[in-house]
Amino acid sequence: MAVADVFDIEKKKVAQVDLNDAVFGAEVNEAIIYDVVKMQLASRRSGTASTKTRSDVSGGGKKPWRQKGTGRARSGSSRSPLWRSGGTVFGPHPRDYSYSVPKKVRKKALISALSMKFKDNQMLILKDFPMEKISTRIFKNVVDLFSLKKALFVIDENNEVLLKSSRNIKNIKMIRSEGINVYDILNHEHLILLEPSVKKIEGALA
Repeated sequence: MAVADVFDIEKKKVAQVDLNDAVFGAEVNEAIIYDVVKMQLASRRSGTASTKTRSDVSGGGKKPWRQKGTGRARSGSSRSPLWRSGGTVFGPHPRDYSYSVPKKVRKKALISALSMKFKDNQMLILKDFPMEKISTRIFKNVVDLFSLKKALFVIDENNEVLLKSSRNIKNIKMIRSEGINVYDILNHEHLILLEPSVKKIEGALA
């Protein structure tokens, strides 16, 4: 069983915690991680791209010239896709890009992402993060003390003080343990877990 150090917000080691190898010490499966990240990004697409076909473009009611006798190619509408200001052929239309992968695949990908962060020494466990009032300055001081440039904080319960203290700091994101996902883990250089959230994550994935 892996062991990780636990720090306080003053960067002092205060304890150690045993980590479940089934969650933080598993073999990293990059193929599964790719599949889940691709699914997440597809689900985030707005899918609002749209073009007008010849039936949507205004005008074009009159036949430009008579069918025969002009020497030119026949034409039935000035809004043909061949004409300037005409409609678009096979252009994009609003659609839903989202799809899903099996629940077991998502679970394995999340375990792989957590194991990757732990093995690469990019995971940090904090005993707690006590703050009595909302203060971006205090939160930023802690971030600077640990030299965090782009970090994902995972808390065990809703904490308005922490959420509001961190929301104006660039490249810092805070989520609850229930919302932890593969893309956010990989999109941030460091993963910061509050100690109570570790047990919640292990309980959900082990």
